[in-house]
Amino acid sequence: MKCVICKNGETEAGLTTITLEREGTVIVVKLVPANICSNCGEVYLDDETSSVLLKKAEEASQAGVQVDVRSYSEQRSHL
Repeated sequence: MKCVICKNGETEAGLTTITLEREGTVIVVKLVPANICSNCGEVYLDDETSSVLLKKAEEASQAGVQVDVRSYSEQRSHL
């Protein structure tokens, strides 16, 4: 798909790192599948991936975690 940010690049399947912050919790998730713009690097996540990340961020926040670094494949195995 054409990138909606730079309007020049096309997105390609790849892996990225996502950082989420919520109520004093920072969660870093590596190796997240995404579509990434070949020109500007803008990242697009599908609905399922976004849901997994948001659910894990909420769980970490409720557990009182301050900082956590995980691999996305670990996220999928805990669902």
